[in-house]
Amino acid sequence: MGTEGDGVRIIAGRYRLETRLGRGGMGVVWRATDQLLGRRVAVKELIQDDTLSAEEARGRRDRTLREARAVAQLSHPHIIVVHDVVEDGERPYIVMELIDGGSLADRIAAHGPIGADEAARIGIALLGALRAAHAAGVLHRDIKPANVLLDGDNDRVVLTDFGIAQVSGATTLTETGSFVGSPEYTAPERMSGARTGPESDLWSLGALLCTALSGESPFRRDSLGGILHAVVFADIRTPEQAAPLLPVVRGLLERDPERRLGAAEAERLLRVFRETGHTPAPVSSGYTPTREDLPRPAPEAPARERSCLLYQPDAADAAGRV
Repeated sequence: MGTEGDGVRIIAGRYRLETRLGRGGMGVVWRATDQLLGRRVAVKELIQDDTLSAEEARGRRDRTLREARAVAQLSHPHIIVVHDVVEDGERPYIVMELIDGGSLADRIAAHGPIGADEAARIGIALLGALRAAHAAGVLHRDIKPANVLLDGDNDRVVLTDFGIAQVSGATTLTETGSFVGSPEYTAPERMSGARTGPESDLWSLGALLCTALSGESPFRRDSLGGILHAVVFADIRTPEQAAPLLPVVRGLLERDPERRLGAAEAERLLRVFRETGHTPAPVSSGYTPTREDLPRPAPEAPARERSCLLYQPDAADAAGRV
């Protein structure tokens, strides 16, 4: 697979993989050089699943390439730029811009929680990215601090890993019923196997903001079962540090997708907070955040969820609800 030599590997006759930047459950990210254009890039190598049949492996590879090409059409300052999608040795590789900075997860681990103003700034950037992606019919489905990069040079916030974890089977119920990925950031409707849309990304953003403000997801528990119960049924206890942004956080963490705070309104509220230091109640959502709200069980649904990165915006989307 690729061209080997002198400790480096060249894929597609063009991209020289050099230093491994990180590894997750679904892939390895490399610092690399585009030898044709002479620029530094990041390359994500998708890990092969040896438990799949040859036909299943081909189907997953084809879906990965198709969906990554769709993501490559997105253009937004807070969305990672996908330069190329290639296949080498029947394995997909995603070639992206190289961000010289760590992730939001790295920052929290190294320096602890961030302040409300910085959380609002990051939230505004991510909401802009999600609005652009959703308008193009692309769902992220893996919003979490590790997938938010912070450019050390200009404080740019960059949402990365669009859909790659989803097409590889992460953050969703698998055919065997086990759970992989980041359940602490997964919306309750996805947990129950219901049809999902842009609202699921917004729930994940609400959990991310709680983590950024307090250092820990409000749904963290000692076991997977505990996390699933916390997301779907238990009382949602937002951290005290989220108080300045409570209308936004609680609105995004509304269990009913139809009542969940929309992206445009959430962005407006965060901008008001940054300008005035006060977050007003939402005006375009059916949800009015209070601490006394009681959770409602998610509706029963099939155990398996359809794996789909692309969706067709419906009338509610066109009306500007998300």
